Amino acid sequence: MTGRPAPAVLPPSQRGRLGLMAALAALVVAVIGVLYAGHSQPGRVDRWVVRPTADSVRPPWRYVALALDFLGEPVGAAMLVVAAVTGCLLLRRPRAAVLVVCGAVLTVGTATLLKSLVGRTIHGDGNLSYPSGHTAFATALAFVVALLATDRLGLGGTAGTSLVLGAALVAGAAMGWAQVALGAHYPTDVLGGWCTALAVMPATAWLVDRTADRRADRMVDGTADAGRRERH
Repeated sequence: MTGRPAPAVLPPSQRGRLGLMAALAALVVAVIGVLYAGHSQPGRVDRWVVRPTADSVRPPWRYVALALDFLGEPVGAAMLVVAAVTGCLLLRRPRAAVLVVCGAVLTVGTATLLKSLVGRTIHGDGNLSYPSGHTAFATALAFVVALLATDRLGLGGTAGTSLVLGAALVAGAAMGWAQVALGAHYPTDVLGGWCTALAVMPATAWLVDRTADRRADRMVDGTADAGRRERH
């Protein structure tokens, strides 16, 4: 053991920016949730983007949408989480591995809870739609991967934050397109899912670092106490 703590998963140079982003994202989630609570039809913004139907896209793009959708289903999501955790451990970033699991669970859990609270449905039959859990999951996973990339590339501040937001936007947009194209969600559901992940992930990353730092401090203190006892 070297006694050095593992690198922080959320760099100090990005905490302020990502914290502000999380607050704004949470506000967006709340506003959209209030606006569409209990609704069962697309709103004006949804109709302006596209009217969701089961056949919004045709092959071969439909196959792409189905493949992306599978990655948000339990089996596909589990495969991605296992791959991401493995990659983090191979890169010797245990905190990032913890964030992958905790972030995915908390983000999807938050989206599921919000669905019950908001009560917005699509296609009837009690199909709760707001926010999109698939979009939230994809965004959360991209968030962690981007944080790893900023660490490997030595990026910080504005550059690092831009990379994180860019990756989250690309992943969220790709999964969101698939959800709308397949008629599973309204466009505003997708925005809500994206913002849910952006609200949850920075807080989760901070908690992972905080917990790991406290554990490392206790280990250091315990080692120091043991050393003193041996000398006496």
